[in-house]
Amino acid sequence: MAGLMTGAATVESVTLGAEARGLRLDRALALALPTLSRERLKALVSSGQVAAGERLLRDPAMKVKGGEALRITVPVPVAAEAVAQDISLTIIFEDEHLLVVDKPAGLVVHPAAGNLDGTLVNALLHHCAGRLSGIGGVARPGIVHRIDKDTSGLLVVAKTDPAHVGLSAQFARHSIVRRYLAVVAGTPVPPAGRIETHLARSAANRQKVAVVAAPAGKHAVTHYRNLTPLKVATLVECRLETGRTHQVRVHMAHIGHPLVGDPAYGRRLGQHAAILSELGFARQALHAETLGFEHPVHKQKLSFESPLPADIQELVSRLTL
Repeated sequence: MAGLMTGAATVESVTLGAEARGLRLDRALALALPTLSRERLKALVSSGQVAAGERLLRDPAMKVKGGEALRITVPVPVAAEAVAQDISLTIIFEDEHLLVVDKPAGLVVHPAAGNLDGTLVNALLHHCAGRLSGIGGVARPGIVHRIDKDTSGLLVVAKTDPAHVGLSAQFARHSIVRRYLAVVAGTPVPPAGRIETHLARSAANRQKVAVVAAPAGKHAVTHYRNLTPLKVATLVECRLETGRTHQVRVHMAHIGHPLVGDPAYGRRLGQHAAILSELGFARQALHAETLGFEHPVHKQKLSFESPLPADIQELVSRLTL
């Protein structure tokens, strides 16, 4: 493997080994270029930055034969478009490689259409003063996973590229421990179970995710167990085996027990409407309580917990039998 600077890009030359035979192109590249995440490589392929001779390879899913000589053009990281903003953060762990944030409900993780500032990324740019991994791209420096705007709780942020690569690999292996607490409508039966489906963007509403028939979509697994019975509701623990967009929300709705307060997948009316209105509770009752992983550089096991925020505590209190 060799790297060459050309203007505003680095050109990497790699020859795929025999072990890559039969693999997807993006996976084979991830083995050859471990400093780049698979998602980053997938984006480079799709945007025409990978070539075999004079031929551009644009399909990340194409199978490779092994032995191919490839040229990958990697744009040099540019300054983040997001601006640093002095936004208060609750940081429960930080070292030179990463930090763990307890995100409040209402805070968007990274800039996007409609939320160009006031995000976690804006706050991190200020807090870290430029010391964030660039692998996530211009709009998402340091971000290795996300939780929804109106979900509260823990997420880990990479400050260095080695941390970003190591954490991304753990997410890909599904070795990260992620437990959520949710208030769901009704009482799930059986009281503990495994939900396994495929998820994809809804054809009817691109803002939502839907359960689809395999092999379409992405494989998704959630383990749940009932914790506390409530009034026509239950406090449930959900452990993620995979981490797909809206996974807990869609899976619990799929088995007939949507999250209380969920505007997209929940019941807009019903026995909780009056209490939700009285409390001013206008989000899904979902909190990322536990986050555990191996430090990507120092290798020690780390585990963090976040207590239920006040609004969900108050909701649980009002629903207590």
